[in-house]
Amino acid sequence: MKSLYNLFVRLMIFGMKVFALVNSKTKKGIRGRKQSVEIVKNAFAPEDKVLWMHASSLGEYEQGLPVLEKLKEQFTDHKVLITFFSPSGYENVKKKKHMADAICYLPFDKKKDVQDFVSSFDCQIFFTVKYDYWYNLLNALKNRGTKLYVISALFYEHQIFFENYGKWFAKQLKNNIDWFFHQTIKSSALAKNIGLVNSSVSGDTRFDRVKQFLDRENHLDFIDDFKGSQKLIVFGSSWQTEEDIAQLLVKKLPETKFAIAPHDLHRVSHLLKLFPNAILYSSLSNSPTFQTSNYQILIIDSIGKLSKLYSYADLAVVGGGFHSAGLHNILEAAVYSVPVIFGNQYQKNPEADDLVTAKGGKHFDDFVTAAAFIEEVMKKDLSAEEGEISYLKEMSKNAGDFVKSQPNSTGIILRKILLQNEN
Repeated sequence: MKSLYNLFVRLMIFGMKVFALVNSKTKKGIRGRKQSVEIVKNAFAPEDKVLWMHASSLGEYEQGLPVLEKLKEQFTDHKVLITFFSPSGYENVKKKKHMADAICYLPFDKKKDVQDFVSSFDCQIFFTVKYDYWYNLLNALKNRGTKLYVISALFYEHQIFFENYGKWFAKQLKNNIDWFFHQTIKSSALAKNIGLVNSSVSGDTRFDRVKQFLDRENHLDFIDDFKGSQKLIVFGSSWQTEEDIAQLLVKKLPETKFAIAPHDLHRVSHLLKLFPNAILYSSLSNSPTFQTSNYQILIIDSIGKLSKLYSYADLAVVGGGFHSAGLHNILEAAVYSVPVIFGNQYQKNPEADDLVTAKGGKHFDDFVTAAAFIEEVMKKDLSAEEGEISYLKEMSKNAGDFVKSQPNSTGIILRKILLQNEN
């Protein structure tokens, strides 16, 4: 099976190189990996003690960051390495201020490349986030005496580990991983069915991260003037279908303001065609004398504004749930007691199911039904008598209460890791 795995890795690399010919993001990942070993050798000496977090992409990075920050507080003499598999994580984080001594792509999981990489430093603690497992990497680290963890682990039916041909891989996880910190009880039960008993349920660390938003300054220039006393619907990380919802609602809710932050800034030109009377956020920055209150639609054409923008929202429509790419982060809105609307492609997002159960969010199969629901709840809220608790206000309270009720996952994880790494 080991030979078959290594063959799979080589075929995967070949496939990605072919795809890179027509996909710029994949090309960045291929090129970036050529520099990974050089980056860590420049950042670390072989004897340097290192805390290493691996995240497949940006979402996993955000889940792992609270744990990494707390570990660094405890292991002050350790340096920090962050690796990514996908360009969407690496390209975003490398541009921002971060706590890492080195940040790079994870090398492809070829035995020689992995050995060269991990021998460049002394990794004391390694953790991967959610479900990004690579056999040669895990095996190489275990052989060097590293403690290995999985945080916010998520197992679900039909993963390779639950098929006959995947039992070998499940055994490798059992042999190499010191502890699994599961997001859900269901994930823990599934893992135990395949022998992964070294585990506990700690919840989702993203709740810890978004709760911190409530203690920071969330002001955004121009948004108070843009919103005024009117209701605001924020479309966060929007794809085409979420933008179709906005298009249906703009004329039906003339007294409501709309802010649209696309998942990819390349969509801004499309949005300007869809909403020719909209204004760009960058235009406000460049011309602060603009009368923003005269505009109904604001297009966010810069990165890093969305999580603060949600604090102004009365309702959020979060993108990805109508697309195979999957649902984007709904907790960044819900933490501000903002009800969230999304599509039904959220099978890998248990927090979405929980938010619906808590009646702080709703999912829909199509954009027409979603738009009709939003129109109804917004109009009923606007027409509610003074002191009357509308359905929108009920959803708002439920969303905030849902986030606040979640455990301190980072603390649970940290206590266990510290216990296992006492000198």
